[in-house]
Amino acid sequence: MIQRVSIVIRGAVQGVGFRPFIYRLATELHLKGFVLNSPTGVFIEAEREKEILNVFLLRIEKEKPVHAIIQSMEFSFLDATGYTQFEIRESKSNGKTSAFILPDIAVCDDCLKEMFDPNNRRYLYPFINCTNCGPRFSIIESLPYDRPNTSMKIFKMCDDCKKEYLDPLDRRFHAQPIACPNCGPHVELLTPSGLVLSKNNNAILQTAEKIFHGKIVALKGLGGYQLICRADDENVITLLRKRKNREGKPFALMFPDFGSVKNICEVFPFEERLLKSPEAPIVLLKRKEKGNQELVHDSIALGNPMFGVMLPYTPLHHLLLRELQIPVIATSGNLSEEPMCISEEEAFQRLKNIADYFLIHNRPIVRHVDDSIVRVILEREMIMRRARGYAPLPVELNCEMEDETYLAVGGHLKNTVALSSGKNVFVSQHIGDLSTQEAFSAFQNVVDDFKKLYEAKDVHVVADLHPDYLSTKFAKSNFENVTFVQHHQAHVASCYAENKLDGTALGVSWDGTGYGLDGTIWGGEFYHFDGTSFQHVAQFRKFPLPGGDLAIKEPKRSAVGLLYEIFGEEIFNKQNDVLKHFSEQEKIILLQMLKNKINSPLTSSVGRLFDAVAFLTGIKQTASYEGEAAMKLEFAAAPNISNCYSFDLLPGEVLIIDWRKVIETILNEMKNKTSSKIISAKFHNTLVEIICSVAEKSHEEKIVLSGGVFQNAYLLENAVHRLRTRGFKPYWHQRIPTNDGGISLGQIAVAVNQKKLKLVEAV
Repeated sequence: MIQRVSIVIRGAVQGVGFRPFIYRLATELHLKGFVLNSPTGVFIEAEREKEILNVFLLRIEKEKPVHAIIQSMEFSFLDATGYTQFEIRESKSNGKTSAFILPDIAVCDDCLKEMFDPNNRRYLYPFINCTNCGPRFSIIESLPYDRPNTSMKIFKMCDDCKKEYLDPLDRRFHAQPIACPNCGPHVELLTPSGLVLSKNNNAILQTAEKIFHGKIVALKGLGGYQLICRADDENVITLLRKRKNREGKPFALMFPDFGSVKNICEVFPFEERLLKSPEAPIVLLKRKEKGNQELVHDSIALGNPMFGVMLPYTPLHHLLLRELQIPVIATSGNLSEEPMCISEEEAFQRLKNIADYFLIHNRPIVRHVDDSIVRVILEREMIMRRARGYAPLPVELNCEMEDETYLAVGGHLKNTVALSSGKNVFVSQHIGDLSTQEAFSAFQNVVDDFKKLYEAKDVHVVADLHPDYLSTKFAKSNFENVTFVQHHQAHVASCYAENKLDGTALGVSWDGTGYGLDGTIWGGEFYHFDGTSFQHVAQFRKFPLPGGDLAIKEPKRSAVGLLYEIFGEEIFNKQNDVLKHFSEQEKIILLQMLKNKINSPLTSSVGRLFDAVAFLTGIKQTASYEGEAAMKLEFAAAPNISNCYSFDLLPGEVLIIDWRKVIETILNEMKNKTSSKIISAKFHNTLVEIICSVAEKSHEEKIVLSGGVFQNAYLLENAVHRLRTRGFKPYWHQRIPTNDGGISLGQIAVAVNQKKLKLVEAV
């Protein structure tokens, strides 16, 4: 099948023969489309079979012109439009280049060669950079991007650096963070009390020694502090979990080099490309069954077949990992659910009970920028957390926008904010869950920061419909005439916008929680969407959640609510495998809550359905973080199982997906000792069949899949394959998170069409 790939390449790619190179490569591969220069880089569209387009993408980076530097290469697969030839088009001269900010970029190979060259004046200097790499977004205070407008303004350039900075033929021409040991930032190793132990390279060597001997070090990185320690010592890992209050959530790993990654993980070409890319995100990789596991202890990601892996991306990381020569944990410098620390004062206050030592530097960080997380699914990159390397690159909406500026404040979990400028929507770095004062303060700072950076004075504010979200309360308290967008509609609009769709589509929006139009908790929704209006066409049967939000961390509560919806009070009158996990007093309280509908909100959430099935099958009984039970259910699914369970579709104004037969069959299979792995696979297959069945009733060709549930690779891959087999065209997220990190884009995508949309009334 012919597909179209849309590519934006940024960096030193103009005036170096890049367009002729692309033309020659595209002609060799018999692609149709075009290449042109735009104010923000090189823009390419090409059409052919997916396999050939994959070759094209990989060869661009491998065979680029000698003097071309690719700082970032973003691409998305879209529907073909029917190009008849490949051509070099005239350059675009329009576009707001002044509002364009590059993300922070991993150190380039040229700088690394110089840093490890004993004859170079920047030998072993941990802040080496050039025009083609280094900090951007994390040091910019205001536009335009000139040194006086960055946190580097406090460092006066020496004569040698100034000469390079002013030489148009030099690689450091107008490199705003330019520095050297004589005039730039430096590092120091400190104790939690502030005692300086060592400076410069000695500090790095001593830090490596401390880590090697089992200490936890808070390292001031590019966009905030990281906590670094050994990855092979269970005692150190247990201590880090205890101090950081992070019970079971996996830790990210940093490996010294690509070869060491391959010893432990399976790495395919697109995953390798990601690891080595200028964005340098955390990439989710499958563990090898017989890898060199003694270097990475299983407790880093207990019961998880994947590791989150990254390579060193700053000079400081390279210097440290070169000394250690072992994988290390590299996790955000914070307590769980809090944002990263970015200043020394903040770090010593919030991390003093976590870190044994502090490796700091004196280049101020203007804004926190966490590590991005990416997974390759169906040979496409899926960004799960969008931050360093990607934010705040814009997404262009495929619709006419007026001159108004829209500010979207996102949701409550995995929060991001977004700001529109013309057709571009700038989506912020990952902020996180707004459940702590520190996180909410960070959210407010990002809102103010974006308004300042993009000189947005009069903004139309868009927020989630949920009246208790802190982001929504903030919008209502600080702005007039706020537009409220229903959570699951924002999910659908986000995916629709990212894929540049037009016309009608069936939107599938599945997640853990979102405020519904009827005041209940939604999360298993289907919409007919035409780009301008929504029609709610199907929904999962609702069931009560005793304890409300408490059910997120206690899947047994979702299971009780599910069984109560099927069997009523009968479940309390006989021996029950679920209720044995509650005390007698808890059972009495549960029954009263369910009977009297006290703190037992109704939900249609597929995420909570996952939790309940994970509990009923014995796969996961407690969850230390949101989505853990669902993840374990995904990982448990047996391969090569095609069967599914029967279910009912109950007709009405909104089609109701009745899952009761599914749960009753699962309970019977558990009694008959059917493997939980087989049950998991059949449950996933059932969800795929539900999507296909509703799609067939909708008579829509385009099927848009969005929401946190679609981070599940087993579900997404099988849904895409089955939909394509039945003649549908499925779409899913690539550059914007499918979880609530994509809500802010969807909110703006809805709001810009507010004159056409059937907007919900403000709460």
